[in-house]
Amino acid sequence: MILKQLLAFRPSQLDIIFACKIFVAGMLALFISFELDLINPMWSIGTVMIIASPYSGMVSSKCVYRLVGTVAGAIIALLLTPHFINTPWLFTIILSLWVGFALYVSLLDRTPRSYVFMLAGYSTAMIVYNAITYIDTYNIFDIALARVLEISVGVISTAVVSATLFPVHIGTMIKQRVNKTLNDLESTFEKLITAQASSENYTQILSVITRDASDIHALAVHLNYEKGELKGMTKPLQEMLHQVSLVVANLVALSQRVKQLEQMQLMNLMPHLNLIRQHTLAFLKQDRTLTPNDLLTLPVDFEHDFSELMNLATPEQQIVLGALKMDVRHFISNTLAVKLLWQQIQQGKKEIPAEITAITTKYPSLHRDHGIAIRGGISAVLITFIVTGAWILSGWKAGFMMAQMGAITACILTALDNPVPVLRIFIWGSIVSAGLVFLYAFGIFPHITHFWQLALVLFPVFLVAVSMMANQMLMPVGMVLGINTMMGLNLHNKYTMDAVSYLDSSFAMILGVLVSLIVIDLVRAVSPDASATRILALHYQAMRQALHMPYGSDFKIHLRSMLDRVGVLNTKMVQDSEIKAAIQNALIESSSIVDLVRLQEISQKLPQLVELQHEVTVLQNQLAAYFHSQEKQISSWHFPVQIVKQVNQLQQLAQQIEDDELRQRLLISLNNICKSIGHVSAEDMHAETSGLGVSHG
Repeated sequence: MILKQLLAFRPSQLDIIFACKIFVAGMLALFISFELDLINPMWSIGTVMIIASPYSGMVSSKCVYRLVGTVAGAIIALLLTPHFINTPWLFTIILSLWVGFALYVSLLDRTPRSYVFMLAGYSTAMIVYNAITYIDTYNIFDIALARVLEISVGVISTAVVSATLFPVHIGTMIKQRVNKTLNDLESTFEKLITAQASSENYTQILSVITRDASDIHALAVHLNYEKGELKGMTKPLQEMLHQVSLVVANLVALSQRVKQLEQMQLMNLMPHLNLIRQHTLAFLKQDRTLTPNDLLTLPVDFEHDFSELMNLATPEQQIVLGALKMDVRHFISNTLAVKLLWQQIQQGKKEIPAEITAITTKYPSLHRDHGIAIRGGISAVLITFIVTGAWILSGWKAGFMMAQMGAITACILTALDNPVPVLRIFIWGSIVSAGLVFLYAFGIFPHITHFWQLALVLFPVFLVAVSMMANQMLMPVGMVLGINTMMGLNLHNKYTMDAVSYLDSSFAMILGVLVSLIVIDLVRAVSPDASATRILALHYQAMRQALHMPYGSDFKIHLRSMLDRVGVLNTKMVQDSEIKAAIQNALIESSSIVDLVRLQEISQKLPQLVELQHEVTVLQNQLAAYFHSQEKQISSWHFPVQIVKQVNQLQQLAQQIEDDELRQRLLISLNNICKSIGHVSAEDMHAETSGLGVSHG
């Protein structure tokens, strides 16, 4: 697969410009390091390769995070080394635990800030390893200071070049993606309200939108670190994306109502549904400046259109149409909120209008995978302990290179569900880069006498490696090729390399990666199916928690977290058909948790109806038991028959409610629970059911 992509790879003009910029930054960092006579100039040029990005904002943020992480790692190294250097095994255990803990925290934070913790972990290991190796020449403070200076030179060089030479601002890209997302939302609504039977899977389309919103959410962090469009708009943009998630939830719910209507006789309702669609879209697409007072406005004919629709509908259809009306109303309101925020963001306004309930009151509202974080931390502990222990036992001079590569690869690759394929690329890339190092060290460098000559001969490596880094599929290959080659060359003012040290170092680097490969394969690596199953269990846990949650900002934060989890699920390349179905169902279920909240709300408003309250409690307990069973073992094909019977019973009891609005809302919620949470078809809903469950529709 990789070989085919390599053969088909043709760098674009932008890729070449990006490669040239990184080359200039790398040579600037190397030149300054030579002039300052730093201990390991390779770390300066290596840093340039590591933080390389086409977007200036990303570069600036990574520069800050890398510098902060390196300083933190240096401080930890200075605190640990003097006290434990004479007890190597105790030192190894403490160092391993620190690297594992730092990686654990890093994996929990799904924002670019996680870079700080990861760097703090393996920077400590690298400083300690170098201090022990060069203990006769330098003390620990010199090594730590040199490491910080080398990183700083690389960071500053990259930031300056990225900001001055053909800067590409991330704000422009975010603006394009946000506009596309808004158009996709309106386009999806337009397609949904056609009242025509269609096999198109709208939940899949909306899952993609959810994933895109999560991607933009992560990119927005970088806006504080660049000039250009949307500078400093990180928080309001993230709040806007939270509101987008509510629109997605509205559309998912709406798609379920349309699906129900498609199963009914719609010939007489079609013209009216099309009219609602036209009026809604015309209202939303108006070219106007929105104000907070506009958030509660509706199309002029909204109530009239739905009244006419209700008059033509059967009692069964009226319940579904009532739910549809509510979903369309919420869709309009939430879309206006998104457009108002986006309008203010483009005007440079950071304040969130009081009329919009902020969802970022409790941060983060993003999904956190403690299971993967723990497994990643354990694998980092084991890898660091094994490579360091092997170095101690062997007394191998180049063993510190093995230990360094083991710690680095353990930290960098454990964020992946299955890092093993990438680790294999690391091994093959290390072998190729070792060959390049041999060619340069013994074939080219003996003839180099000036810095400009060095820059000239290194240019092809930068051009090829960095161009591949700009390609998403080839990025791991480019990084390994570029970073390992620059690090393997071990450039100094006075360059010396013999064949023995070359072979020793090359073998040590490959061995460090190999240890990581084995340990991660045994401890950390999980299949996409297993990863998705674990996240689905967390989804059903969240569904169970929503049963007794009051409506408000906490509920919206909870919903945002659930929709973000769905976005993560849709990145998993699962193979099992049942898990695929469960992932699609998860989005539908998330959009319908408001109906679980309404059950409780309506019940509390009717204290005089004791029997109704009791039966609502029974339904809640049944749903809690169902969600708990789904946590243990996911079944996408059956829904407990007793829940369907309980819903039918509550529908009959609802006739006792004198308040027409409350009765209608309860019937709507009961309908939605069966359809969107139980995935029960209309036929199954009203049929005589028996056995363990009814088939999902």
